[in-house]
Amino acid sequence: MSELKATRDAYGEALVEAGKNNENIVVVDADLSASTKTAKFRKHFPDRFFNVGVAEQNLIDIAAGLSTCGKIVFASSFALFATGRPWEQIRNTVAYSNLNVKIVASHGGISVGADGSSHQSLEDIAIMRVVPNMKVVVPCDANESYQAVLSAVAVPGPFYIRLGREKVPVITGSGNEFRVGKANVLKDGSDVTIIACGIMVDSAMKAADILAKDGLKAAVIDMHTIKPIDTEIIMKYAEKTGCVVTAEEHNVIGGLGGAVCEFLSENHPLPVYRVGTRDCFGQSGEPVSLLQKYGMTPQDICEGAKKVIKMKR
Repeated sequence: MSELKATRDAYGEALVEAGKNNENIVVVDADLSASTKTAKFRKHFPDRFFNVGVAEQNLIDIAAGLSTCGKIVFASSFALFATGRPWEQIRNTVAYSNLNVKIVASHGGISVGADGSSHQSLEDIAIMRVVPNMKVVVPCDANESYQAVLSAVAVPGPFYIRLGREKVPVITGSGNEFRVGKANVLKDGSDVTIIACGIMVDSAMKAADILAKDGLKAAVIDMHTIKPIDTEIIMKYAEKTGCVVTAEEHNVIGGLGGAVCEFLSENHPLPVYRVGTRDCFGQSGEPVSLLQKYGMTPQDICEGAKKVIKMKR
C-alpha cells in the first residue's frame, strides 16, 4: 500500500529545508500556520516568520513589500482566502510588478470535506491562471509538493502552488523529476490520454488500470504545472491517442480542462472529456463521498475515456 501524506505537510518540511539554505527566505501567514504547516518554519526561524492575522489583503501587500527588499517570500492561507480576498493585490501589486512572491495555499478543492462550500475552493486555479506573470502549480503528492516548493525558490517571479488538506497516496518517487512547466508521463498508452493534476493523478492511474482490464491502453500525464502548461506533451499524446480526458479537483471551467481545451481547439481539435465539478458549489461531507457525488472517481474517468474513444471512432 502506498504511503499516505498530506501535500501541506511536505510544504512545511520543504520550507524548513529551503530556509536552512537561504537566509533570504521569509514566510508570512494569515493566522493559519498550524493548518498550512508554516508553523514548522516559524519554529526554526522565528525572526523570518510574520503572522499578519486574518487579513489576506495585508498578507499579499506585506509579502510584496518584503520581496522588494531582496527577500523570497512565501505567503500562505487556505486556497479560498489566499486567492479570493486579495485577488486585486495579487494582480496589481505582485503580478504586475513580477515580484518574487510565492503564494502557497492549502485546503484546495472539494476534499476539504466537512468545512463545506465556504472553504472548498473550486475556482482558484482559474483565477490565478488568468493573471499575467503567474505560474500555477498543483502537485499530485507530498514528494512533488516538496520539489515544487524548492523549484519556486529557484525560479524568480510569482507562483501559486495549490495544496490539499487530506493525506493522499505518495505515487511519485526519486525517478520522477519535477520541472516547472514540464509534465511527467506516468504511464504510456495508445487509446486515450488522461491528463490530471493534484489528487486526481492517483485516480487517473487507477482508472488506467481499470481500462486495461477492458483492453484499453491509457496514457497518464501528471500535469503538475497548469501555467505554463506543457503544450509539447499535450500535442505529442493528442496525436498518438486521438482523444483526451482531463481530471482535476476544480471547476471544469477555467482550470486544467479549460487550459487543455484552449490549446487543442486552436492546434489539434479532438474529442475531450473534462472530469471535475461542473459549474457548481460543493457541500459539507466526507471527502470520498463528495468525490463520488461530483463525479471525480476513477470510474468516472473511465466512463469519460470510453466516451471519447467512441467519439474518435
